[in-house]
Amino acid sequence: MSLQRHAITLLAALLVSAVTPTLFAQTKVAVVDLQRALNETEDGRRAKARLKRLFRRRQKALDAAQEKLKKMKEDIERQKNVLSREALESRLEEYQKAFVELQTTYVEYQRELAEKEAQLTKRILERMQEILRRIGQAEGYTLIVEANEGGVVWVPSNLDLTDQVIQRYNTESGGGGSSMGMSSMRSKRR
Repeated sequence: MSLQRHAITLLAALLVSAVTPTLFAQTKVAVVDLQRALNETEDGRRAKARLKRLFRRRQKALDAAQEKLKKMKEDIERQKNVLSREALESRLEEYQKAFVELQTTYVEYQRELAEKEAQLTKRILERMQEILRRIGQAEGYTLIVEANEGGVVWVPSNLDLTDQVIQRYNTESGGGGSSMGMSSMRSKRR
């Protein structure tokens, strides 16, 4: 039984090895690092700067609320021996409420930042995908894989289209501005 299984496996391997060269000869694969491309296009840099400004504002508000909470806790610790039991419980309740509010605000800010990032990057990524479609069709690629999503560990640099996508994106944007937004603005002015 074991010998028969080995013979079948060997036969299957021979068949695959006979078919594989013609299959690979017809297949042309490339990769692209969309995250790097997003970070290196002019529109991507502007989106990242906007997100950083929003993050700093939100972080400043969180830091202020956290500092207020810290002072509240210190006050409770200092006065716990002189406050009545009811007053101490009331203060602790107030502290807990403020703590939960801070956590809720933090979660809301995280959600807001994620939504804003998706909103700012969606159009950029759609344009990159269109550029990749055109490159794929023009250069005869069978498959273009996202380097970070496809489990790509290594690829020769001649099969990495990231630099080409960045260059075309910035060129088509006319100096870095969003070409879709700019052309629609021009047509509205006329």
